[in-house]
Amino acid sequence: MRTRWTPAFALTAALLAGSSARAAKAPADKTYEQLKLLVDILGYVQDNYVDEMDSQKLVYGAAAGMARTLDAYSQFLEPDMHREMKTETEGQFAGVGLRLNVKGEWLTVLTPMPGSPAYRLGMLPNDRIAEIDGVSAREMDMTEALKRLRGAPGTKVKLKVLRGPEEEGEGAWKSREFEIVREMVKIESVVRLKLDGGVGYVRIIEFSAKTVDDLTGALKQLKKEGANSLVIDLRNNPGGLLSAAVETASLFLGGGKLIVYTQGRRAENRQDFTAGPKAPYAEMPLVVLVNGGSASGSEIIAGAMQDHKRAVVVGQRSYGKASVQSLIPLPDGSGLRLPVARYYTPSGRSIHRDEKHKTGGISPDIAVDITPETEGRLYAQWETIYAKDEKPRSAVKSEDSVRDEALDRAAELLKAREVLGVLKTAPQTP
Repeated sequence: MRTRWTPAFALTAALLAGSSARAAKAPADKTYEQLKLLVDILGYVQDNYVDEMDSQKLVYGAAAGMARTLDAYSQFLEPDMHREMKTETEGQFAGVGLRLNVKGEWLTVLTPMPGSPAYRLGMLPNDRIAEIDGVSAREMDMTEALKRLRGAPGTKVKLKVLRGPEEEGEGAWKSREFEIVREMVKIESVVRLKLDGGVGYVRIIEFSAKTVDDLTGALKQLKKEGANSLVIDLRNNPGGLLSAAVETASLFLGGGKLIVYTQGRRAENRQDFTAGPKAPYAEMPLVVLVNGGSASGSEIIAGAMQDHKRAVVVGQRSYGKASVQSLIPLPDGSGLRLPVARYYTPSGRSIHRDEKHKTGGISPDIAVDITPETEGRLYAQWETIYAKDEKPRSAVKSEDSVRDEALDRAAELLKAREVLGVLKTAPQTP
């Protein structure tokens, strides 16, 4: 049997060379034989499979299969997926500034991002993307569309869109064309609101490289508006950068307090993450909201606040993802997302999800049960729609909105605390 040594086997061959020395030192090590088996299978497929196969596709498939055998959080990322992952964690990308969804067979604008090139040119929610640079976008999948819309800053992309009120039918849709110059577009990771009774509200969508700056700006603005207490909403926040979650907690925890520690395979791999000596918002009354979609970085913050009795945690049990993941770049532009440690709350709690025993996650101090249907409707109404020369609005009409019971409970707790504080300090009549 002849093995065809194409460039696709170069990496595997290098691995074999490194493995040979180890095998000589440790005869019991089966790594050499196992890697040889992989090379043999690739060779058999290339020489004998009924159809011609792309060798890179075979290697990528083997890498993806290897990652899948580890756990649900390990993943081999082909170059396009790797670039997209880095974009999310960096908190910005070069493109036109559109958030898209799929309606039927059409890629449809959910909203242009405020201040983006698409926003300034007047693209609107519900515009249908008909063509991208002359290529039909009808039935185009989201991955392909994002690949065509994003590019280097200063480059141009031509869009043909269909615009018209849906209730008037297909015939009412009119064609418009836009030539858009790509720019760096910032991904908003923090939403702020001023609620009644001096209560501030921030929703952290995910933890990216821009989150702490966004949050600091939001908190300063809320203080100017008279907020003297705060709700941090981490519901449906899947996590993100560990460093961003630690820096976020440090805004509210001072005194060098332990925020989280990570533990790898070996005992010496423990790493502690602590707050600074002073925190700018150490005294601000605080409630943290979580639910089943709160994971990783969200749970680090909730767990630290709970262990240090710094905040009341309200909502539903969080997801239970306690793995620290490294995004490892590979020479051809692909990447490997790999858990390298688990994190623990300051008191040593592991909140890692155990599917078998249905345990894990952060249990709230005050549980607020919400049906999945209501949660879905809440998630939809959080979506903000932007259009040039119009006031931002919810994606859901006010008459279709539902009450946010968890947020209401959090605000009530903070207002009650304020009232009790006033009663405590008021002069007493004998």
